[in-house]
Amino acid sequence: MPAALPLKKIRIIQLVAVIFFTVSGGPYGLEPLLTHVGEHGALLLLIITPILWDVPAILTVLELNSMMPITGGYYKWVKYALGTRWGFFEGWWTWLYTFVDLAIYPGLFVLYASYFFPALAEYRIPLCLCVVWVSAGLNILGIVPVGRTALFLGAIVFAPFIIMFTLFFAHHTGGIHIPSPSLTGVPFPSLGMGLYVVMWNCLGWDNVTTYAEEVDKPVKSYLVSVFTAFVLVIVLYVMVILVTQQTGISAAVLEDKGFPAVAEIISGKWLGGLIAFAGMASSLGIYAAVLLSVSRVPKVMADDDLLHKGLNRQHRRFQTPYVSIIVCSVIVSLMTLWKFGDLLIIDVTVYGAGLSLEYVSLIRLRRAEPDRHRPFTIPLGIPGLCLMILLPFTVYFVALFGAFSSEEHAVWAAVFAIVALSSAELVWRIIVWRKPYHKN
Repeated sequence: MPAALPLKKIRIIQLVAVIFFTVSGGPYGLEPLLTHVGEHGALLLLIITPILWDVPAILTVLELNSMMPITGGYYKWVKYALGTRWGFFEGWWTWLYTFVDLAIYPGLFVLYASYFFPALAEYRIPLCLCVVWVSAGLNILGIVPVGRTALFLGAIVFAPFIIMFTLFFAHHTGGIHIPSPSLTGVPFPSLGMGLYVVMWNCLGWDNVTTYAEEVDKPVKSYLVSVFTAFVLVIVLYVMVILVTQQTGISAAVLEDKGFPAVAEIISGKWLGGLIAFAGMASSLGIYAAVLLSVSRVPKVMADDDLLHKGLNRQHRRFQTPYVSIIVCSVIVSLMTLWKFGDLLIIDVTVYGAGLSLEYVSLIRLRRAEPDRHRPFTIPLGIPGLCLMILLPFTVYFVALFGAFSSEEHAVWAAVFAIVALSSAELVWRIIVWRKPYHKN
């Protein structure tokens, strides 16, 4: 039997790249924002939503991860703070949401590849499956190859946008027109869908903690990497929307043709091709990074006897949960037929429910273990923490109710998400029936 190699760990610069792709991967997916909230609401939502939605999540993740930087991340935090039942809910919900999330990116890869070869759209399913299984193979090789690949793909994503910004400001002769920030006249369903677009482009900060034991000096590395990635994401988003608005492109054209159409207006077809190629790199990088995070969760749940034991099998050479990676890839392969808009709503809705348990765990551990060592502590007392978590809850429910009052397909997507959330209780009762010791 070949001997297992020493576990390799990634460093800060690779972790920044992996976090960037787990949370964002670039501005691809922001295109419908102008359609939903118009030019006056786009920048406003893009600045305000991350403050209300992301900052509380980031702070919560950093404090809990500094207390427990272990494989399984958020699942282990919730299980420790609230018990096995709620820990299972957290892991189950996150598993479900990540399947939905992963199903989006192979389709986006084909969309941007079709910019160069329109005929590829007819082979969408086979190409999606190629993305799924190439990424599975990369993840089986381990976190270091994923980190190196993310770093390389990150450079491919950023470079064309830097070129686009440089060319725009070099040739733009007039002043920069910034529409006055306002949501006046934006229908409530449109506001909800606009929030979903921004929230989806800024979620997943907790996902990056599931492999904490595979990160060199995890507490310090996460602190530096998370804040670095957050700044990169927000600056990139704001700059892209600002430049897009200056070109005068219509919201309908932007939603239909994406940011390559903006690049073509600025400097022609060649720049549009670079942006489209970056979109392909973005889709690959996001998929590989998100699969890295989700594949660790069923493994640790299987270790705790909450899922089938086969899911915790490690590859003999690479020490990766290869069975979990393969199972995730099979499920995602079956979901690639879903529409982008429906997937987005289900994704954010289920993710928000899991995130709420992390906020409750933060408060619970502050009350139960106030003196426990926390290398990073949010500088707020319990009343301040309660006020802080009201912000993302407010954004979440406004977006959810907006989807319910939207067009029919959005309502059904939201209903499906709620059914998916309810499935956790059914599966938990089956587990307790078969393994009564989990009830205690």
